[in-house]
Amino acid sequence: VWCPKYRRKVLTNGVDVRLKELLTEYAANLSVDILEMEIMPDHVHMLLEVDPQLGIHKAVKSFKGYTSRILRQEFPYLKTKMPTLWTNSYFVSTVGGAPLETVKQYIENQKTSQRQKDKMG
Repeated sequence: VWCPKYRRKVLTNGVDVRLKELLTEYAANLSVDILEMEIMPDHVHMLLEVDPQLGIHKAVKSFKGYTSRILRQEFPYLKTKMPTLWTNSYFVSTVGGAPLETVKQYIENQKTSQRQKDKMG
């Protein structure tokens, strides 16, 4: 999980769709398998299978650098809104104890859950 700088809700209006395309495309270059992914307005959820030789740190750093560069070119307003697209930090957890399907379902349900929260105020 990682967020845009200042947790701004900028992953909307086509940025989310393009981000998903870029992440999928770049994962193949890194030999990373994306098992599940959901783009929220202010954060990205991904369930990944990463080669230990690459390591999760390098994978996330590569994803963030690649997508920031391209999204800021294709959506110039992202340059004016924030000094950088992504925060330096991210959250990683292994899924060792949880069944893989449970984690996938959690990620899939993120948008539905957020819509329900938004309706409730």
